[in-house]
Amino acid sequence: METAEVALKIPYVRLLLEAYGVADCDADAFVTLAEGANRPGWWQRFRDVLPDWFSLHVSLESSARVIRAYEPQVVPGLLQTEEYAGHILRRGSAGRTTDGGEVERHVALRMERQHLLTRADAPRLWVLLEETALRRPVGPPQVVRAQVDRLLEEAERPNVTLQITEFSSGFHPGTHGPFVLFRFGLPELPDTVYVEYLTGAVYLDERTEVASHLELLDHMSAQAATARRTKEILRDFREEL
Repeated sequence: METAEVALKIPYVRLLLEAYGVADCDADAFVTLAEGANRPGWWQRFRDVLPDWFSLHVSLESSARVIRAYEPQVVPGLLQTEEYAGHILRRGSAGRTTDGGEVERHVALRMERQHLLTRADAPRLWVLLEETALRRPVGPPQVVRAQVDRLLEEAERPNVTLQITEFSSGFHPGTHGPFVLFRFGLPELPDTVYVEYLTGAVYLDERTEVASHLELLDHMSAQAATARRTKEILRDFREEL
């Protein structure tokens, strides 16, 4: 149980709390948390297409109070339309299948993830998007137009901040690659950085590593177009299509 290799066995949890000298009132709170931890997340319905290395990402995403993301290549999954996501997933990647049924399941998972932005306790989503991601053709023009409309719609949400880094802003240190930083409501939970590569991902929670990524996000946010200017960029690009 301590290494998270098996589920929490509630009778054992009670015995351990008693052995640790935890007061009954506090022990009940711990047991409630343990029972909640044993309940499978909604994403378990997608175990057939959800890799273990990405399952943790979905779990962190669902629990975070703040999600800050940098994406240089494509619109982030939380802001994608169904058609845009389908075109990306159908292209697949090395070592991954592009079976039609599997693609549909992946798209359904991505659309389900987006529900967190509209729930009562929705997290704050702050996305830095490269102009490259905006201008890269993904599907026919109508798919791109619908995606731009979706970005404009999401940018109006009070819990969503979208900034575009224009070509004209020049080089910046974030060009190493995309990453996501999760911050949680409990001080006991450290900020966590998610970095994905071709066949997996790494999760960073060492304070120095997280601090470096946070500092980078702050620098890029200052260099990128403001949220207000970003909406103008999106509207102008929409007219070009």
